[in-house]
Amino acid sequence: MVKLLMSWDIKPGREQPYFEFIVQEFAPGLMRLGLQPTEAWYTVYGKAPQILTGAVTGDLATMRTTLASDDWRGLCDKLQEFVLNYRQKVVEASGRFQM
Repeated sequence: MVKLLMSWDIKPGREQPYFEFIVQEFAPGLMRLGLQPTEAWYTVYGKAPQILTGAVTGDLATMRTTLASDDWRGLCDKLQEFVLNYRQKVVEASGRFQM
């Protein structure tokens, strides 16, 4: 298993439309692309990204194909309307919380 780790901060004043986008478009979009969401963390206090989230695929080739797709780019472009400091990395899934 291979995991996509993502982090970001929600743009100030965009919280409500952000959460609507995540529930109605982003999470379903991940699943349509073959990425299985595994966790989502919301940082309330401290100097860390506000959102940490992950999704897995069965192998690296599938992950690379997914992340190179126009559908993924479209989903990420839409996410950028609501977030700042977006970061992503692909790691081998450990079955535990990963950063």
